[in-house]
Amino acid sequence: MIEIVTADLTRDEVLRYSRHLTLPEVGVGGQQRLKAARVLCIGAGGLGSPAAMYLAAAGVGTIGIVDVDVVEVSNLQRQIIHGTSDVGRSKLASASDRLREINPHTRIEAHDVMFGERNALDLVSAYDVIVDGTDNFPTRYLVNDACVLAGRPNAYGSIARFEGQASVFAAPHGPCYRCLHPQPPPPGLIPSCAEGGVLGVLPGIIGTIQATEALKLILGIGEPLVGRFLLYDALGMQFRVIRLPKDPECPVCGIHPTILELRAYADVDRCAPGTQRNVMTSGAPPSEGDMTVTELKARMDRGDAPTIVDVREPGEFEICRIPGAVLIPLSQLPSRLGELDPAQEVVLQCKVGGRSANATAYLKRAGFARARNLTGGILAWIDQVDPSQPKY
Repeated sequence: MIEIVTADLTRDEVLRYSRHLTLPEVGVGGQQRLKAARVLCIGAGGLGSPAAMYLAAAGVGTIGIVDVDVVEVSNLQRQIIHGTSDVGRSKLASASDRLREINPHTRIEAHDVMFGERNALDLVSAYDVIVDGTDNFPTRYLVNDACVLAGRPNAYGSIARFEGQASVFAAPHGPCYRCLHPQPPPPGLIPSCAEGGVLGVLPGIIGTIQATEALKLILGIGEPLVGRFLLYDALGMQFRVIRLPKDPECPVCGIHPTILELRAYADVDRCAPGTQRNVMTSGAPPSEGDMTVTELKARMDRGDAPTIVDVREPGEFEICRIPGAVLIPLSQLPSRLGELDPAQEVVLQCKVGGRSANATAYLKRAGFARARNLTGGILAWIDQVDPSQPKY
């Protein structure tokens, strides 16, 4: 059980939490623990929305939120803590207002900072339980390592398309995220939610599970998902739990750890709550040999356009596209190389530039010496060339 100095309940709080107080597993003592507890939600997006809302409703005394993003229309399909009138506002302001409306007794600590290796340990150490609402691997590993080094349990969750995962990492004697995946995958290998899509209700399910685990950890009841990894399939409506043992060779929580301080991981084709501002329109930073959208437009205008290959998915291609682009999804590229001429100049394009960077590298290895990546992808094209097309 987490060490927490309890706080007395007011008359209004007794009424508000009466359904908790009648639970023998919670009671007055448990509710006092919740009131005195401090939970940090990293991200006020899809997972952070339901987690923070239910934690506030349950009576957690202090909820910290780390985020630097603003509310966009595309968030509203799943980030239920925000509303239409919040579009353009900071997620911190929007989430704070909503949580105070849910429970004025909960104190909201807003951290308008990028969650990075320089501040992660201080942020994590100031709270009792951490709820990981990130959606990218670099920050996920940073959260994990900070939780292990600070001795704070991590109520973990992740989502993609129709599937979700949840566990509790970095608890005493339990495994951490690196016990499952010792190292991050190569940048761009696994599509983000922005690229691959996500069913709108999915983060509600997983985020609520994260909140449940956080409450169990605070109350010291039930069997938290320590050493267990929950897998959820929304299409098949199936939950599956597998055992996840602690790895004695884990580089951060093992017997002889090699990671003794925090470090950052670069992954430019991801959008992470609390890590990057406007990444969806800026995309990956250009590298030598890349082509800008203005250069491509000029080439098209003078009739000197290269072959444009769109490596997004068909559903993305239907939303918006560069005129003349050929759709070859990244997963199909190896089997469809015969459709391209190695002697021709080929420009690879995706949403923001990450997947197409991987495609460009693949083509070069396959003998396409004139393969180039389009910096910023279709979103940069819309911003700088054709604003009439919808963004997603």
